[in-house]
Order: sequence, then C-alpha cells, then structure tokens
Amino acid sequence: MVQKMEKLKHVYAKYRHGIPLLIYMVIYLVWFKWLEESNTKNYRIIHVSMDDYIPFCEVFIIPYFLWFAYVALVVIFLFLKNRQEYYRVCAFLFTGMTIFLIISTLWPNGHHLRPAVMPRENFFTDAVAFLWNLDTPTNIWPSIHVYNSMGAHFAIIRSSGLENKKGIKIASGVLAFSIILSTMFLKQHSVFDVITGIALGSVMYMLIYRRDAVLAARMQHKSAAY
Repeated sequence: MVQKMEKLKHVYAKYRHGIPLLIYMVIYLVWFKWLEESNTKNYRIIHVSMDDYIPFCEVFIIPYFLWFAYVALVVIFLFLKNRQEYYRVCAFLFTGMTIFLIISTLWPNGHHLRPAVMPRENFFTDAVAFLWNLDTPTNIWPSIHVYNSMGAHFAIIRSSGLENKKGIKIASGVLAFSIILSTMFLKQHSVFDVITGIALGSVMYMLIYRRDAVLAARMQHKSAAY
C-alpha cells in the first residue's frame, strides 16, 4: 500500500503540470458549446470582398482535420519533454482561445459563405458535409484554426529539443500554412477571420516568444561584458 501511494505521488509530481490544461479544456469546450447553441440567429455577418474570389476546394478537408492532431501532438510532446516550453505554448493557446470566446460572447458573429449545394459528390465533399453538420458557421472571429496553427508552429521552431530538426520544422510550416488556407477554401472562415487570427498570433508571438529571446540576448550581453 505504501509503495502504491509513493508511485501515485511520483506520477502526480511528474505530470501535475497537465492539470491546468485539463481544467481549461473543460471550460473552453463547455463555453464553446454554449456559444454554438445560443448564437444561431442574431449575429453579425462577417464578409469581405476577397471572400467572393476564393473558390470552394474540398480537398483542403485533409489539412483542416489534421489540425486537431497537429496541435494536440505538439502540446503532448512539450508536456513530456520540456515543461517550460509546454507552459509557453499553453500560455499562447489559452490566451488566444479565451480572447476568441470573449469576442464571440460579446459580439456574436458568423458568415454565409457556404454553398447551398455541394458542387460535386466525392469522398472529400462528404467529409466537408460531415464537418458542416457538426460545426455551425458562427463564432468564427478570429479563426482559432489559424491562431492555434501558428502557436503550434512557433512552439516547434522555438523548441530546444527540435533545434536541429530542419525537416520537422519545414513540415510543420507547410502543414500550418495548409491549415490556414483550408479555413478559406472550405468556406469555414472569412478572409477577415484569417487576417485577424494571423495578427493576434503575431502579437502573441512577440509577447511570449520574441520577448524571451530578447531578454536572453541581453543577459548574455551583460554576462560577456563582465
């Protein structure tokens, strides 16, 4: 019995940094579900002229769905390998996702970009129809698919454990870029959602990642001076 208790204490001490993530995900999912159920009629339409020039392309359902595994695997990898980097990516993701929830609550929004009828019938359009059946065209600004893709990619390129893994960084960049494009080609988001998602991600990068790099450089400079 004593040995079991010691093992449990060891496991808890080793993985307790995952508790805030679990708590936040519960809060986020409950809040988002409430938004999906409440913001169905009275919402502001988001639309810019560029939306009308982007064709529907169902093959982008592949990177769109890969987003779920992409973000999750990055968080799990850092959770297991580097606690400090894990905290950084969580701070990045949690901040943007919370801003998104607050905006959607105070300023309900949506779009009318989805075609009334699928232009073709194939495996990919069936997958898109499945997605649309689950995900309403509301609560879209800024795009969390865009923002979290940027966060996952930033975490990879700034990870000390992947410092010399050029192939992984390139693959991550290609996937993140494909996911961002998918949000528009699948008519899941307006160009406005994407641009604001990129802007928010860029600001958060400067606050969370770039600031640390600048501070580290200053510390090294001071150490060299002495």
